[in-house]
Amino acid sequence: MKKFNTLLVLTLGACLAMSVQAREKRDYHEMVYDSGCKSCHDQGLKAFPSDNSCLQCHDMAELAEQTKREGHDAKQNPHDSMHYGQEAPCMECHGEHTPKKAICMDCHNFDFPKFKYEHK
Repeated sequence: MKKFNTLLVLTLGACLAMSVQAREKRDYHEMVYDSGCKSCHDQGLKAFPSDNSCLQCHDMAELAEQTKREGHDAKQNPHDSMHYGQEAPCMECHGEHTPKKAICMDCHNFDFPKFKYEHK
């Protein structure tokens, strides 16, 4: 029975490890994958990365400039919104392993065609 329990624990551990490795990864972050999950998951693997973790590589002012819109759509900048300014938490819109619906889409129906991956 002891051998069976040990084998069961090892098998379950291996399955868990494979499921974590099998999580979908986005190619635009592939340069950090070799550093391990903790390079982004600074609050532990079960928590979303903090904004500080994202801002180690991404500059909010640059993101706001890249997503700036003109004319009637000028206030529809997801990185410099009229509601949150540049303070919206990154994980409210972005998901590394699965697409997320942007927080503004709870009330608005904006189209962000410049995003490499759609927010769903």
